[in-house]
Order: sequence, then structure tokens, then C-alpha cells
Amino acid sequence: MKSIKHFSAEDLCRVIEMAWEDRTPFEAIEYQFGLTESDTINLMRTHMQPGSFRLWRERVTERKTKHLKLRSSDVSRAYSSRQYKV
Repeated sequence: MKSIKHFSAEDLCRVIEMAWEDRTPFEAIEYQFGLTESDTINLMRTHMQPGSFRLWRERVTERKTKHLKLRSSDVSRAYSSRQYKV
């Protein structure tokens, strides 16, 4: 695991943002930042308020889109078509 201390504030924010996004799989976070799913969970636990962390865990526990192996082949991108509108 890459030590969280070595992440810039910008990288920490990006990891948290990616973890919150329903369509961004944990594998993408691992590829980009070197954090496994359990590392990401620990990071979220450390950097979120307890209530927010519990809500996040409830959301991602049942999300098939957070794991590439469980994801439908219909999901071909890591973000919703409604995100990042210019």
C-alpha cells in the first residue's frame, strides 16, 4: 500500500471523489493510486465523519459497478453521462 502520508491533498480528494462515484470501480483506484479496496476503505474511514462513512459503506457494499468482475458489460465508462457537463 502506498502510504496515505505520501498523497498530496489533491490526490486524497481525488481518491475520495472516485470512491464516492458509483461507476468508478475499486480497480480504477488501485490502478491510479495503488490502493486496494481495503486500503480505500481504510482511507475513507480515516478521512470521513463516522456517519458519512457508514452511509458510503452501505452504498458501495451493494454496488456491482464498484467491482469490475460484477459489473454489467453495459457499463463502459467510469462516470455517469450526467457528470462533467461543459
